[in-house]
Amino acid sequence: MIPRYSLPQMSAVWQDESKLSKFLEIEVLTCEAYAKLGRIPKDAAGKIRRQAKFDLKRVNKLEEATQHDVVAFVSCVGESLGPYAKYLHIGLTSSDLLDTTLALQAKEAAEILIEDLERLLKALAKKARLYKDMVCMGRTHGVHAEPTTFGLKLALMYDETQRNLERLNWEKTFISVGKLSGAVGTYSNIDPRVEAYVCGKLGLRSARISTQIISRDIHAEFINVLALVGSSLEKFATEIRHLQRTEVLEAEEPFGRGQKGSSAMPHKRNPVICERICGLARILRANAMAALENVNLWHERDISHSSAERVIFPDSTIALDYMLNKFIEVIEGLKVYPENMLENLVRTKGLIFSQRLLLMLMDKGLKRSTAYDLVQVLAMKSWKEKLNFKDLVSRDKGIANYLNAKEIESCFELDYYLRNVDKIFKKIGLSVKDGGI
Repeated sequence: MIPRYSLPQMSAVWQDESKLSKFLEIEVLTCEAYAKLGRIPKDAAGKIRRQAKFDLKRVNKLEEATQHDVVAFVSCVGESLGPYAKYLHIGLTSSDLLDTTLALQAKEAAEILIEDLERLLKALAKKARLYKDMVCMGRTHGVHAEPTTFGLKLALMYDETQRNLERLNWEKTFISVGKLSGAVGTYSNIDPRVEAYVCGKLGLRSARISTQIISRDIHAEFINVLALVGSSLEKFATEIRHLQRTEVLEAEEPFGRGQKGSSAMPHKRNPVICERICGLARILRANAMAALENVNLWHERDISHSSAERVIFPDSTIALDYMLNKFIEVIEGLKVYPENMLENLVRTKGLIFSQRLLLMLMDKGLKRSTAYDLVQVLAMKSWKEKLNFKDLVSRDKGIANYLNAKEIESCFELDYYLRNVDKIFKKIGLSVKDGGI
């Protein structure tokens, strides 16, 4: 686990005190349900509600002897109830507590992550609007392709984050399922109405069917969505890492006053936050694989999933919470260098306008292959000899057979590439009324 990097709110979800408090509420609600059904006296349920408690140190001490966490917990609570202890844990199995509690913890964790994503969306929306019209180089395969805008780069992150928010909202509902169906899920020693009552009070759905546990495909989907969100953050962070390279330097993550980039080289300003995010995304994907491995268990249950889940649930949620908060810091404090964007835009001496020239020639009636070869010859000459592509085109007799000077000039206008930016923003739900720079 990485608690020293986590925000306290997320870390608290997975603390033993929080987990055992949920155990206790499930046990008390079960007694209330039994009282409503006439299985135990109503005054007993009231006494249990008022008196039931646990002491974490005592639970840990009992577990040393029992080597069983739930038995230790139930024994500890029983010590606070005197004669009413006999009504505790009737018909329940350990996983009734464990799985229902895990659902509550995952739901709480999802709520925190949803709040994080909503804050990230706001930060991305603000910066996307700000840089909507800031022209920069679009790259494919890491090579200059055609002009785009820095706002569109951020708008893409915004759109993907919207999808991740939708996914996580769904997962919050999907993971919120509990069970109190007994040892192999047959309700042989517990009334199904008890499960319905307890889950209803806890804000959970009752599992439609369970064995001793809730089927782990539900949990695997949750952890895999966390990994998917992490992979999106890795993608965004990788973009900034590339843009921060010395040879590019179009954008840069925040570098704090007094921050040091290297123990050896005082000049260094490294993209350490973005690199950290990329590293943690690997952990999330590894945990997702463990969650998938947990789907396959022996018969009605074995315990091989349990040990893994005690690691992957807190680790994945804490790590993603940290990653989201750090990336929000990156976006909010992002340093942007438009002068370098313009410098990089002209670095290839106009080659980025080659497709516009190709299409213009095709509009004049040339076959694509003929037009392509005509443009490529000039493009390769520009590459090799570092000559201005527009000058080569303007002087070429083959081009002159089809295009006049005005038409050639129009092939090298930036506005042509940016005319649909506002439409793209509107498609993804980003208002453009605030304008940009």
